[in-house]
Amino acid sequence: MPLEPKAADFPRIRGALTFYQVSSIITGVLLLLLCAEMLIKYVFQYELEMGGPQGFLAFVPRDTVVAVNLSTGILIAHGWFYVVYLFSDFRLWSLMRWPFGRFVLIALGGVVPFLSFFVEVRIARQVRAYLARRESEDQQLVEAPH
Repeated sequence: MPLEPKAADFPRIRGALTFYQVSSIITGVLLLLLCAEMLIKYVFQYELEMGGPQGFLAFVPRDTVVAVNLSTGILIAHGWFYVVYLFSDFRLWSLMRWPFGRFVLIALGGVVPFLSFFVEVRIARQVRAYLARRESEDQQLVEAPH
């Protein structure tokens, strides 16, 4: 019999779900920005520069950035938010007591473009349905005559 979350953990699960949803959206957006940045950098041979002689924001030929390299900034930001995303994935996974394969599937959402958006919607729907079902079952047990 698989382990199930404890009813006492339901408020923590809701908090973990919200944290996961926020980190999923941020990581997904940063991954899309990273993909666009890689396309611009390696196909069109440009990088995004901020505060350089070309103006506040400008595309400059690759390897000629003299100010803040936003291309590198996007890469670093996605990397750090992916770590936060993995933490939120682990927290929700452990509270829900899911099998390890589900943890890996959710983790892939932060490295496959667009996947985090689809996985986030599906996971949120599953968790909310599970919590609603368990709470109604628990309520019925309390109300049942003895």
